[in-house]
Amino acid sequence: MTTPAQPRARAPRVAWMVLIAGMALYFVAIVNRTALGVAGVAALDRFGIEAAWLSMLAIAQVATYAALQLPAGALLDRWGARRLMVGGAILMAVGTAMLALTTSLPVAIAARVLIGAGDAPIFISACRLIPLWFPARRVPVLVQVTGLVGQAGQLATSLPVAWLLRDLGWTWTFTVLAGATVAVGALAARSIRVPPASVEPAAPPGALAASSLRASIRTATRPAGTRLGFWTHFLSLCSANTVALLWGVPFFVSTQGLDLGEASALLMIITLTKMAAGPLAGAFTARHPLRRSWLVLGSAVATALAWAAILVPSTPRPVWELGVLMAVIGAGGPVSLIALDYARTFGPEEAMGTATGFVNVGGFASTILGIVLVGVTLQLVSPDGSSTYTLDEYRIAFATLLVPWVIGVAGVLRNRRLTRADMAAAGVVVPPLREALRRPR
Repeated sequence: MTTPAQPRARAPRVAWMVLIAGMALYFVAIVNRTALGVAGVAALDRFGIEAAWLSMLAIAQVATYAALQLPAGALLDRWGARRLMVGGAILMAVGTAMLALTTSLPVAIAARVLIGAGDAPIFISACRLIPLWFPARRVPVLVQVTGLVGQAGQLATSLPVAWLLRDLGWTWTFTVLAGATVAVGALAARSIRVPPASVEPAAPPGALAASSLRASIRTATRPAGTRLGFWTHFLSLCSANTVALLWGVPFFVSTQGLDLGEASALLMIITLTKMAAGPLAGAFTARHPLRRSWLVLGSAVATALAWAAILVPSTPRPVWELGVLMAVIGAGGPVSLIALDYARTFGPEEAMGTATGFVNVGGFASTILGIVLVGVTLQLVSPDGSSTYTLDEYRIAFATLLVPWVIGVAGVLRNRRLTRADMAAAGVVVPPLREALRRPR
């Protein structure tokens, strides 16, 4: 296992300025990423599309984000966080401005691709700055806090963006968001830096060589612990993203008898749960680094039970039951960030950015799979091809989320076994759980 070099026992004041700037940009990136979640119904009308095409509109962003994680991680190792974060802000602003002005589906898809490309380096860059500026003991908690503040962007999507969409309409809503992205990108350009003891990577001449990228990927993904991080992210993030990024509001409005405000409030529960559970997950990870996978698997079991409680009954569910589902899948967000701690502790130092990007692919790969499964299934089971779907059709569609769940659980279990074998070979033995429970706190 490796840990980034940490010359400081305490973080200086400038470290907090850097962290705040990184958090602010991640906050705005989340708003750009999730704005379509509350605009899904409006998008159906604006672009004249059905469920499968709405899925494609959402997937354009998520697929681009996931596809660029490894290149973004490799560029992070070479160019540094500041260049990537400022460039990402510019791309997101351009994409959001295009989305504000267009009524063409192909242009909207291209806009979402730009948003995904700009979003791709933001979180991994912010997380890479933390071990450079802060003591190692603080890193797991601060990564969770960064995720918490960033996910508050989803809260902004559920409330202010929904309000803007209702009162000002599509064009002004996304224009305001593009302007906010430019402003926060300027703040990042001014504030983000590395410690004096560190050397900002220099940009290589020309484009990043494909052979160099392949070498970085091989180095980063060789440890089983890094692959365990990938499957942790894959398993824990799928349900929350599938609901929040696209299918939650249409499901609540079309089949549960809720209005847009009530549906947005339910999405807000996801964010509030992430904010409450993030510090707890970070503290657990810091205190019990050998037991991180138990939290991952426990969250997965809770998610499966919560979905079953909603999908098995054939009638609309009470709001409190829907709220419980949102809380349970929302808790998967902080659990998914344990993946970044796996990358930090098992990833090689010379390819840490690539390792972080690799594990961050997992949840968005499962999100793409989940969004496609739900959208295509709705299209297939709808007898008349209508863009309004029944409760029974949604029940069948959401049941397909069992597929990424099974794949993710299998990936976690297999790579946990391989990781523990590697740890045992290095002299680190994970004691049985019953023995750990008998020990004093």
